[in-house]
Amino acid sequence: MEADMEAGMVTLAVVGAGSRGTAYARHAVRSGAARVVAVADPRGSRRDRHPGAAQYESWRELAALSRQADAVIIATQDADHVEPAVRFAELGYDILLEKPMAVSEDDCRAIVAAAERSDAIFAVCHVLRYTPYTRALKALLDSGRIGEIVSIQHLEPVGWWHQAHSYVRGNWRRSDESTFMLLAKSCHDLDWLVHLTGRRVSRVSSFGGLKHFTPANRPAGAADRCLDCAVEPVCPYSAKRIYLPLAGRDSWPVNVLTDDVSESGVLDALRTGPYGRCVYACDNDVVDHQVVNMEFDGGATASFTMTAFTPALHRQTRIFGTHGSIEGDGDRLTVTDFLTRETETVETRPTGDGTARGGHGGGDEGLVEAFLTAVRTRDRSAVLSSPGESLHSHLVAWAAERSRLKGEVVSPSER
Repeated sequence: MEADMEAGMVTLAVVGAGSRGTAYARHAVRSGAARVVAVADPRGSRRDRHPGAAQYESWRELAALSRQADAVIIATQDADHVEPAVRFAELGYDILLEKPMAVSEDDCRAIVAAAERSDAIFAVCHVLRYTPYTRALKALLDSGRIGEIVSIQHLEPVGWWHQAHSYVRGNWRRSDESTFMLLAKSCHDLDWLVHLTGRRVSRVSSFGGLKHFTPANRPAGAADRCLDCAVEPVCPYSAKRIYLPLAGRDSWPVNVLTDDVSESGVLDALRTGPYGRCVYACDNDVVDHQVVNMEFDGGATASFTMTAFTPALHRQTRIFGTHGSIEGDGDRLTVTDFLTRETETVETRPTGDGTARGGHGGGDEGLVEAFLTAVRTRDRSAVLSSPGESLHSHLVAWAAERSRLKGEVVSPSER
């Protein structure tokens, strides 16, 4: 490890070599600033995505050894974050932890405490902070271009097929097996709003539910699986329509279904696996739409809408300040100056779209580069969120979910 660091190369261990862990690791390797020396995952096909790395079936096998790398990427399932995060912090690894940090408030606090005790470089994968779009927007706001922020409207357009893939058929469909929708999908956005305002959230209210993906909305004549269904040709959530055009690509979301991404492999996965099920005959319970109202310290407010019923687009945001306003769609920012009445457009078009397949609009790459810089230089300023800030945005998500369920205004500090 010492020789690698002297040469400017960070050594990495990957714990959880699925879609997200592998994506971060590949960005790191392609940057030329890192190499993967160890990988832990129960599936051999996933371990094989990292040739030359020492292979372990379990993170516990890796954690039973002395430190094998400078840093570890932890991208196991959400409920399995806390034990490896705490243990690898104790072993002296710097840590890149996929969001959400954990699925309970106590586990999030335990991870933060372990990171602070170890003095590790610690970054939660709040990828939205690292996009070129966000950097340009944050610079405009911090310069005082629109005065003081008074209110924000923010939309997360999940996308009809993404909802069906991840939150109806997929790993995050049930709150008891993973976590609630707002934490699983939108802790990105809650963190982003805290980042933009530079203020903590003081009060939250929220409404939403599971509207569409229920047995009550199942069309007459629909089968349990799309491959057997007479209604499939006119169903926008058809698994055939979503996945078969992507056959042959070793990329998200197809490589989540199966290691064999050929057309025959995808068809077999749809015939036998969870991703071929009718969206109206699954065991899902997470919401498909939710609104969150937030009040920040100092009195600014924000309204956030998460909805499945959109194309899978970049987030869309309107920010209202005392001297101007900004409208953004992930590609460009339109700034209106109240004094001059002039409008300026700032282009920030990313290389990819806002989905995981598109690298979250440059956020995945930006995050990995920032983390590697911090590990190599020991300068924490490259990481744009502290452990405490990440904890706060997660607590906002729990406050919103309590508000949704209880019909009350809730403070993120309330337990």
